[in-house]
Amino acid sequence: MANERRFSDGRILVVAFEGWNDAGEAASGAVTVLRDSLGLAPVHEVDPELYFDYQFTRPVAYNDDDGRRRLRWPHATIYGPARDEALPPEVEAELPPTSLERVDSVYVLLGSEPSRSWKNFAAEILDAALVADITGIVVVGAMLADVPHTRPISIFSSSEDADLREELDLERSTYEGPVGILSVIADVADVVGIPTVSIWASVPHYVHNAPSPKATLALLERLEEVLGIPVPHGDLEEESTAWESGIDAIAGEDEDMAAYIEQLEQARDTVDSPEASGEAIAQEFERYLRRRGDGRDGYADGRDRPQSP
Repeated sequence: MANERRFSDGRILVVAFEGWNDAGEAASGAVTVLRDSLGLAPVHEVDPELYFDYQFTRPVAYNDDDGRRRLRWPHATIYGPARDEALPPEVEAELPPTSLERVDSVYVLLGSEPSRSWKNFAAEILDAALVADITGIVVVGAMLADVPHTRPISIFSSSEDADLREELDLERSTYEGPVGILSVIADVADVVGIPTVSIWASVPHYVHNAPSPKATLALLERLEEVLGIPVPHGDLEEESTAWESGIDAIAGEDEDMAAYIEQLEQARDTVDSPEASGEAIAQEFERYLRRRGDGRDGYADGRDRPQSP
């Protein structure tokens, strides 16, 4: 057993996409921090003409550093170690000697969720992963959920691989329903024999229009555990505190919102309490659903929200 190779010992591709899989921009935010912290450089970029519908995912106009007007097209790019560049000093200072070699084994895939040809897209990504000798994939997502912003962000980590579940203390997802491109990539990875870990954060749906640094931080901390390397958090701790305080201020002026958040807090605290049994949790959840069902809280709108696959 002592000589068995751990998941984090291999070459890992971390994947996140903007769009349906990215509530509060938490997943793409966490993986962007990882990419920038490790100084990764582009190693493979898909042709956007093949996978994007520009009426659905439009190009964006911006001004570059020289003040020239440019267009940024939808993309999906794999980033890898920049072999000819030194590691950022602030990153190297935080990494113990035993972790320095791990940095050269982390790759990242970032971009917009493609709008067509998902099978071909996933096949191209897995081909590139095999060329890079990727031995494991971590897909990162964030979903809107009925959770309070005042409690720690819920992180759900799962895998279809039994050995990985035991090694990393993961669960096996029982979700059935619509999925995003992350699940497609994980499915193709399984076919070609690359084990995959899924990490999802639950973001309060009542603040869905704003980025969630608290969820970004929670995902980044879980990534550190899975990858076996520390990553500088930058200003995320301060931004998380400010985010929570800002929502508190809004709720302080909205009685319905405050009452709804209190219901979510009670449900969460019941589930997290040491004495909570499966039956007690189920009863509390049923009461919570009945409270929401009468529409008094103003948030029981029945909208479909992304769920963890």
